[in-house]
Amino acid sequence: MNNLSRRDIIRSIGATTALAALTPLSNSLLAATGKPESKPMQFYKSLSDEQRGKICLPVDHPKRQFVSNWWYVNPEQRLHTFYTKEQQDLVRQIFDSLHHPEHREKMTWQVQKDLMGQIKNTPSVGFFGAPKDKDFEFIYTGHHVTRRCNAHTDQGLGFGGAPIFYGNFAKAFWEEKDHAGNPFWYQGLLFNEFVSALEGKQQEQILVGREPRNEKPANVIQKRKTDLPGLRCADLSKDQQAKLLETMRRMLVCFRPDDVAATMKTIEDKKLINQLFVSCYGGRYDVGSDKVWDTWQIEGPEMVWYFRGMPHIHAYFHVTA
Repeated sequence: MNNLSRRDIIRSIGATTALAALTPLSNSLLAATGKPESKPMQFYKSLSDEQRGKICLPVDHPKRQFVSNWWYVNPEQRLHTFYTKEQQDLVRQIFDSLHHPEHREKMTWQVQKDLMGQIKNTPSVGFFGAPKDKDFEFIYTGHHVTRRCNAHTDQGLGFGGAPIFYGNFAKAFWEEKDHAGNPFWYQGLLFNEFVSALEGKQQEQILVGREPRNEKPANVIQKRKTDLPGLRCADLSKDQQAKLLETMRRMLVCFRPDDVAATMKTIEDKKLINQLFVSCYGGRYDVGSDKVWDTWQIEGPEMVWYFRGMPHIHAYFHVTA
């Protein structure tokens, strides 16, 4: 398998900073319609009939609810070979737009790093549905990355009730306890900040003596009504519940603010806090045996947030729309 050159990698999945201006393709669409269209819609309209036939899946296709740490929604159609340079630029802009401006460089670095220099690992994108569908969705997939957005708008509406994935091994497959260089370990630190503020008995309840859920695609995002381990959030004080909600908001900050706001609004409007259980895991899942918990779950009948720090970070987020 041929290795990607640095130029190929940057062209395929984006530079480390967002483009400052619209591409010529974007400008032509603006001139034709008289108003700016969303970046995903610009990308969709740029596709040839052949391209659409290969990457646009039915709105209710089973892959829409699928996620894994390493998968490709359209494995035969990759960014570096199947699209024009202008189309690649639009995908770069879309990917950048799905993240907070202060995190975009790190998110692009993660995707580049996890290509591992091989062309076979280049990401793949696609659509579920068509413009006539209200929930027309753009999806971006690859190694340690699954991102989604409603294709009709550049405003973040949350993740559409479908799972996302983020992860990385920054310096080595088996990361040490500080997860040096990993762009997602900030979430682990925030989670531990929440745990450290709990009372002693609550800290005992949150640490469970069992294995976390396995990462088979059908299992890792499975929402359960029973057999929920750990600390029951309905038993937290109002102040503690508010702290957990704020912790979740802060942990999501790498994504675009609109998506964070929409997601937290769903959690708060549905009062999911009273359904949730929070758990963390010791033993081999406590990297360095320092009681800074590297693996944890926040889960309930309508939500799964799984974060695993051993041997490196994998995280799955799935909340009912």
